[in-house]
Amino acid sequence: MNDANSSFPQNAWYAAAYDVEIGRTLLARTICNVAMVMFRKLDGALAVLEDACWHRLLPLSMGRLDGDELTCGYHGLVYNASGRCTHMPSQETLNPSACVRAFPVVERHRLVWVWPGDAALADPALIPDWHWNDDPAWAGDGKMIHVKCDYRLVVDNLMDLTHEAFVHGGSIGSREVAEAPFQATHGDGTATVTRWMENVQAPPFWAGQIKRARQYDGAVDRWQIIHFEAPCTVTIDVGVAEAGCGAREGDRSRGVNGYVLNTITPETDTTCHYFWAFARNYCVGEQRLTHELREGVAHIFREDEAVLEAQQLAIDRHPDHRFYNLNIDAGSMWARRKIDDMLARKAAPISAHSTVATLPMIPIRRVA
Repeated sequence: MNDANSSFPQNAWYAAAYDVEIGRTLLARTICNVAMVMFRKLDGALAVLEDACWHRLLPLSMGRLDGDELTCGYHGLVYNASGRCTHMPSQETLNPSACVRAFPVVERHRLVWVWPGDAALADPALIPDWHWNDDPAWAGDGKMIHVKCDYRLVVDNLMDLTHEAFVHGGSIGSREVAEAPFQATHGDGTATVTRWMENVQAPPFWAGQIKRARQYDGAVDRWQIIHFEAPCTVTIDVGVAEAGCGAREGDRSRGVNGYVLNTITPETDTTCHYFWAFARNYCVGEQRLTHELREGVAHIFREDEAVLEAQQLAIDRHPDHRFYNLNIDAGSMWARRKIDDMLARKAAPISAHSTVATLPMIPIRRVA
C-alpha cells in the first residue's frame, strides 16, 4: 500500500480528528495524501470513506447525509457507511463496481484513529497509548494545529527539547535543558530520550505550577522523558519536584507531573495535522486551570509552528541539502530510523514490548 516515494507508512493508525469534531456534519480531511470524509451514523458509530464519488469523483463531502447514507451532491448517487452504492438515479440496476473505499476507524482516548493502508493489517492493539487524555486520574485538554511542514520535522522538534532554551525561553525553556546530559534508548519501533536536571531553578511555567499545587518556591529536580512510537506519536513525561526529594528514584509526591501528548498525522508531503494535549495529575478538579494550561501550551506550540514552517521553506529552497547531526540529535535520529524501517518493510509497526538498546549518557558541553 505504500507508494515507493512516500515519506509516511500507510500501514499505521493515524489520528484523524478529535472525537468532538465528528458528528452529523460531513468532515473532510486529507490523511497521507488520501482525501477522506468522516461522519457519525445515527447510532453514533463512525464511518470514514474516500472523499471521491465513484461516478465523477466529486468530493462526497460536498453532498449530504440522509440517515446513515451519504448522497453525492453532483448526480445523487447514494452510498452506505461501508462505501457501497445503494442507489443510482434513473436506473434500477446498480453497477456492481460502484463503491468507494471505506477505512478502518477506531475511537479511543478522545481521538478518532484511521488506518489508510491494508485493512487486513488494521489491529486496534497497535493504536498508540494516549490513555492520560481520558484517564480520570489525570486532567487535560488539547487542540489540533495544521502545520505547513513535513511531519518528520515535528517529530525531530519533539525528540530534541534543547530548543526550549532558545525558542521557549520565556516559559518552559532554561539553559539547563541545553546543557544537561541525557540518555537515548531504542526498541523495535520506539525511541526514548531521558534527561534529568537536578537542583536547578524552575523555568517560569514550572515555577508557577509547583507553587500553585505544592506551595513550594525553591530549587527543583526537573525531568523530561520523551518516548517515540513509530511512525509519529511522541509522549513526554515532564515535571519538577522539590530538589533532593527522591523524584529521580520514583517518588514524585512533592512535585508536579504532566504528560505532553503528541501525534502527528501527515496530510501531504509538506503539511501535517498536529494533535496535542497536556494532561496533569495535580489540581485535577480545577477546570479553569485546565483551560489556562491548554491556552498556554497552545502559545508555546505556536512558537514551534513558526520555526517548523520557516524550516520547511528553507528545505524547499535547498532540496539537496543534507542535515548535520549533533549529540542532541540522537533521539530524532533513532526516530527517523524507525520510520524508515516501517517504510522499508511496508507493514504494521511491531509492538513495543521488545529488547531495548541503550546509548551511554551523553554529556552536553559548552563551546568556549
